Amino acid sequence: MEAFFYAVPAVMIAGLLCGAAGLVRRARRTARAWRGGLVAQARCLRSYTTVSGGGDTVVGTTLHHVYEFTTREGRAVRFEEAHGPATTLEGDVVAVHYAAGRPEEATARVPARGRLLAESGFLLLFLCAGIALCVLFMVTVHAMSAGPDGFLP
Repeated sequence: MEAFFYAVPAVMIAGLLCGAAGLVRRARRTARAWRGGLVAQARCLRSYTTVSGGGDTVVGTTLHHVYEFTTREGRAVRFEEAHGPATTLEGDVVAVHYAAGRPEEATARVPARGRLLAESGFLLLFLCAGIALCVLFMVTVHAMSAGPDGFLP
């Protein structure tokens, strides 16, 4: 029974660490595209929304855009980006930023390094707080079970 009190928080910690890794990977990809210094005109081919949640949970929607542009070398690149502006419609032409070696990691987001740092930092702090709570729970369970009275069976 005591293993349950270690297994559940350990699985939660693993999930939170995966979320943090994905967050850092996405932020680095966006920053690399902005630093790449290359800008091209892209056409929005498609925009759509996805819905998550429902039932007893909060419903959330995410707006996606599919863009296509041509690199300086003449290569056509198509990419999809989530959380884009609602004002971009199919057929609109937008500026995209990309690095020379990775045009498939382009972004149509307007460069805002401070905002990216603040958003990523806040979310990482939130994930770290969740990890800290899980560790605190595990330490408390261990202390209670190892105490002189052994509160846990």
